[in-house]
Amino acid sequence: MIELEGVERCFQLGGEQVHALQSIDLGFEAGAYVSIMGSSGSGKSTLLNIIGLLDRPNAGAYRLDGIDTTELSDDQQADVRRNKIGFVFQSFHLVPRLTAEQNVLLPLMLAGMDPAERRERVERALDVMGLRDRAGHRPDQLSGGQRQRVAIARAVVMEPEIILADEPTGNLDRAAGANVIETLEGLNRQGIILILVTHDPDIGSRAGRRLHLVDGKVVSDTRAPRPLAAAVNHPEKISAPAAQR
Repeated sequence: MIELEGVERCFQLGGEQVHALQSIDLGFEAGAYVSIMGSSGSGKSTLLNIIGLLDRPNAGAYRLDGIDTTELSDDQQADVRRNKIGFVFQSFHLVPRLTAEQNVLLPLMLAGMDPAERRERVERALDVMGLRDRAGHRPDQLSGGQRQRVAIARAVVMEPEIILADEPTGNLDRAAGANVIETLEGLNRQGIILILVTHDPDIGSRAGRRLHLVDGKVVSDTRAPRPLAAAVNHPEKISAPAAQR
């Protein structure tokens, strides 16, 4: 459960103070599928960074599973982030010299996980993303869609409760982008909270809940009776053949 109460974020740019977020009050329950939309500079990525514990608010409280994260030390926040939150970015952020398998393995190694469990989790994540035959390829040997699926595999290999996706289709063509969104939606159907920042209204409209930000404020918060994407006949679990489309 995510709860933000009175969250504010300000930045000092030269002699001017910019209010990136103003009086944000939001809550997201387990299994939520939320899109965040708005023009550039509206505060979308700032909000995502605070939810992802990559940034701290200047005021207000952010509670995650009942814990006020604003009271945690940097090391404690890092532990929460590593165990509860997975990130998917527009630019993939893969390590160029590592293979797909090694990129997915990296967070497990940093967490000090047992080698046998690491191997099992990486194989499962690559299978789910349809990347078994690309496990030994470096990012420069993969297509854009494949690189983003590696990034998603890396995001879910720690079995997080939350996935935060910042313009995950921004560097992809329409077909690859649609596949990535369907992959993320499949993970959401398994109970993971999915919060997605996008400029694309077609993608944003698929979410069951849609937030629109203007100048750091939530100006609209709408909900569909169910996520529009649920009308598509998807399997409950993501299969490798679907991910390879």
